[in-house]
Amino acid sequence: MKILNGVMKRTGCKIVLAQKAFSMYTMYPLIGQYLSGTTASGLFEARLGYEEMGKENHIFAPAYREEEMDEIVSICDHIIFNSFSQLEKFKDKVLKAGKKVGLRINPECSTQVGHAIYDPCSPGSRFGVTLENFRPDELDGVSGLHFHTLCEQNSDDLATTLAAVEEKFGPWLSQMEWINFGGGHHITREDYDIPLLESCIKRMQEKYGLEVYLEPGEAVALNAGYLVTTVLDTHKNGMDIAILDTSASCHMPDVLEMPYRPPLLGSGMPGEKPYTYRLGGQTCLTGDVIGDYSFDQPLKSGDRLIFGDMAIYTMVKNTTFNGMPLPAIAIQDKNGDCRIVREFGYQDFKMRLA
Repeated sequence: MKILNGVMKRTGCKIVLAQKAFSMYTMYPLIGQYLSGTTASGLFEARLGYEEMGKENHIFAPAYREEEMDEIVSICDHIIFNSFSQLEKFKDKVLKAGKKVGLRINPECSTQVGHAIYDPCSPGSRFGVTLENFRPDELDGVSGLHFHTLCEQNSDDLATTLAAVEEKFGPWLSQMEWINFGGGHHITREDYDIPLLESCIKRMQEKYGLEVYLEPGEAVALNAGYLVTTVLDTHKNGMDIAILDTSASCHMPDVLEMPYRPPLLGSGMPGEKPYTYRLGGQTCLTGDVIGDYSFDQPLKSGDRLIFGDMAIYTMVKNTTFNGMPLPAIAIQDKNGDCRIVREFGYQDFKMRLA
């Protein structure tokens, strides 16, 4: 929070929490001391930010349900549309309520390597208006432009993207009040180039007179959070296998989607330490495998394994597939005391079913 707040203080930009990556609202009062507010991807996230942080509340969705727009307009400050048709449909309602209208643009500038599933600039992407489909004559009432192209990236990729934005949409930037750089900025990573980020922000402020917003998610809680698991059983099938009381599919879906290898305290890469195990979950999904890790000692039933970097995305993407229980959520205070904030049981599984 101090790193992000420092960027805000030095540049005058505003940074809001992307709740899609971290929405543990117990922490919102703390986060709200440092950031400008929240951003949402739909009505329920918007309600959460409005109720639990109560500061600036932004929203973007590929399309909005007509029956939800009255509530969205009542609780959100910046409402960003994905197309001119959505803009035309809802703009008057937003402006009448005195709220800010934004439009998402697609600069068609891919800077990602190996994460096509998270590349909003990939061919055929459903996100944002491309230059070919841009309609300058329909910008009346639009006060800002939004782009989101990054995923776990450094500020050199932002600089590249920003050049593409200026090249394609530069003629209309001066008539805007604000610009939103979206998320995917790994600002709190040790090797992140913060001076370059701040240079990008200041350039848009000074050249076009724009207020600049950023909406990082991972950077807010990067490397925070642990998932404490227990070894239930071990056996062999060409290699040593350990079954844990957790699940990649249910509790760490990015392991399967990215793919992603979560850090595990005290472990090594396969073969690095004397004993290598494939760690798997309890579900019936054959691919419910967290990965191969090595250890100093053989694993046995009852051993505790602790995964790190579990606060971001892991919590918000949890499911109860196969009836898997959700992990309890706890907070460790500064003095070292640990308190359980929420526990989950059978009813949390059943209530989602009919």
